[in-house]
Amino acid sequence: MTLQNLLKIGRLKPHTPTAQEIQRLLAAVERNLADAQVMIISDETRFDVAYKAIMQLALVAMMASGYRPSTNEPGHHQTMIQSLPLTLGLPNPKWVVLDALRRKRNVNDYQGDPIEPEAVAECISQATALTDTTRRWLAERHPHLLTS
Repeated sequence: MTLQNLLKIGRLKPHTPTAQEIQRLLAAVERNLADAQVMIISDETRFDVAYKAIMQLALVAMMASGYRPSTNEPGHHQTMIQSLPLTLGLPNPKWVVLDALRRKRNVNDYQGDPIEPEAVAECISQATALTDTTRRWLAERHPHLLTS
């Protein structure tokens, strides 16, 4: 599957990113990662904000690549995570872990399963690593999006 195929089947829309929107999303990622480190809030909330940072980073990569997810159909979180090898060149084992975190989030949101401290730590670790990967990728491929 390619990004162009996802566009053809309606999972993506074309998008021309601006430096301001990319920088706003990156700033939101940093805020969410900081919030995920706050130990006095619940594991569920810490997991949620770390997962939100992952989704924001996937969105940054997709937007910088010239697309947006089609959010009027279910499955856009899955599409964004599974597109990371196509946008950032993320190796398959990495996106598989991120997709497992997505599934854990869904089970928590829709069935109320608890979030274990180990899952929180993994989500924060993955979000932090993805932040570094995304920033390096932007600096190499789309530096104009990092400056106003």
